[in-house]
Amino acid sequence: MGQKGDLSDFQRGMIVGARQAGLSVSDTAELLGLSRTTVSRVYREWSLKDKTTTGRQECGRKSLVDDHGQKRMSRLIKADRKATVTELTARYNEETKRSISERTARRALKQMGYSKQKTTPESKAQLDDDLVDKEQKLEAPIPAEAPELNDTPSE
Repeated sequence: MGQKGDLSDFQRGMIVGARQAGLSVSDTAELLGLSRTTVSRVYREWSLKDKTTTGRQECGRKSLVDDHGQKRMSRLIKADRKATVTELTARYNEETKRSISERTARRALKQMGYSKQKTTPESKAQLDDDLVDKEQKLEAPIPAEAPELNDTPSE
């Protein structure tokens, strides 16, 4: 006994069904592995209010990125697979009345099944090549006429 968490709708239905079938509170509790208090409370709620579910699903703050927002976000991702979260957030905010933060966008993307893209060996090699190219461009060639500072006139 001492079960944690909410009862499922199925468990609540089992309690009501067992009590309707004529089982006592103690027998129902023993059969389902619940406390007598739980069985009594659920059956009383059902008999007085005809209630077998909890309203917990409607509790809490509503998400800024609902189902429609997830479809919009998915469409943005398909349009540009390499877009950063910052870019996706900016595009999402342009299209909607409710603007979201990057943190909210990350949370929504994670909930949709997207995760951080890890650097693959091919993309790492490309990044290394790009870095070498930039370093070569930064190194300016030394003109031939310019004397070097280390040279001393030879006698």
